[in-house]
Amino acid sequence: MKTESLHKDTPIDPRIVKSNIEKSRIKNVGRASIREIKKIIDGIQTESGIEFIRMEMGIPGLPPSKIGTSAEIEAIKSGVPAIYPDIQGVPRLKTEASRFVKLFINLDVNAEYCVPTVGSMQAGFAALMTVNRIWEGKTKTLFLDPGFPVHKQQVNVLGLKYESFDVYNYRGDKLKEKIEGYLKKGDISSILYSNPNNPSWICFTEKELKVIAELADKYNVIILEDLAYIAMDFRNDLSKPGVPPFQPSAARYTGNYILFISSSKAFSYAGERIGMMIISEKVFNISSPALKKYYTSDLFGNAMIFGTLYSLSSGVCHSAQYALAAMLKAANDGTFDFVEELKEYRDKAAVMKKLFTDNGFKIVYDMDENNPIADGFYFTVAYPGYSGEELLEELMYYGISAISLSITGSERLEGIRACVSLIRKDQFPQLEYRLKKFNEHHNAE
Repeated sequence: MKTESLHKDTPIDPRIVKSNIEKSRIKNVGRASIREIKKIIDGIQTESGIEFIRMEMGIPGLPPSKIGTSAEIEAIKSGVPAIYPDIQGVPRLKTEASRFVKLFINLDVNAEYCVPTVGSMQAGFAALMTVNRIWEGKTKTLFLDPGFPVHKQQVNVLGLKYESFDVYNYRGDKLKEKIEGYLKKGDISSILYSNPNNPSWICFTEKELKVIAELADKYNVIILEDLAYIAMDFRNDLSKPGVPPFQPSAARYTGNYILFISSSKAFSYAGERIGMMIISEKVFNISSPALKKYYTSDLFGNAMIFGTLYSLSSGVCHSAQYALAAMLKAANDGTFDFVEELKEYRDKAAVMKKLFTDNGFKIVYDMDENNPIADGFYFTVAYPGYSGEELLEELMYYGISAISLSITGSERLEGIRACVSLIRKDQFPQLEYRLKKFNEHHNAE
């Protein structure tokens, strides 16, 4: 545990850190949300005048694609900001989204079932709301954790219930029995996970995804697959349209799926808040009398689009739809290798992980079954003798921010999640200095 003496020679004045934590009125900073952490760090950074190593938020660290910005500018000039977009999406975007999932995931999905959303965040919210209304008595989502903390916040806001477990100890052959134990109860409507995973960066194998798909079919459960980091498992070349290997997905083994595809990370287009919900033909055409309690239609696809999505946003930013359509088209045509640009995250992760491990830290989620975990957008670390919540707060005194794994559903409560995206390479020496200082102060505890 930390002591006051440890804070006498820290990069950030401890009085500033303490005062900003107190002003936040958050009793346990280690359990604060991502946005709450950001606000605290913003305050400390402003007051101290010292730049933090910012690892708390998954914000793209690359400039937006010029293909997207040029197309959006042209759309704005043409006058689309004055016109409400169709709630089901601009036709060219739907067409290119259909092509994209075929060329990069090897899935055949009609353009009708590809629907734009206000980021994949809205896709998740809308899916959780609607899927849990299809069948009487099936109103829970099973989270394969660790996961994006806001998904559970969405469930809580909706007044829904969920089950969850940390998949790390149930990889490979252990996964089937563990998931089936939950599904046998008969109250699970859906299974939600991200792949690659936020925060751990583990990636399900094809074998595991097939198991998840088979169980979804057996128990009539819908898979909600969050592909916010599509094609970002850099151990495999997933960049060539129409050429294997493809982005791994349970959707290739079942018709019970909804995919969330984000433009934020793959195309560095986070600020325009646009993503895609890809609904399978089977799920889109589910007919259920229970839906009539909330919607004018008993058809899932109509309930989703004209009921839930219409209520949430009345459409997605019109000009941004043209931007995403242009980026998808360029990727589909093979003229825009979006994956190549993203490899900067891989390279930074490799350096940063070594800086941490050279200074007494260990990687928490370090293996994908028998293979070392990929270098990518996130990684997880721990320091001996500290819980993740304690470590998060302690690192603030050293000008380093992150989030604790305890808010992600992880059972490895000693860890924190680090995001590499906002770290510049010219900050590496400063990160190394601060980690060395931290290790010097804490190694003798």
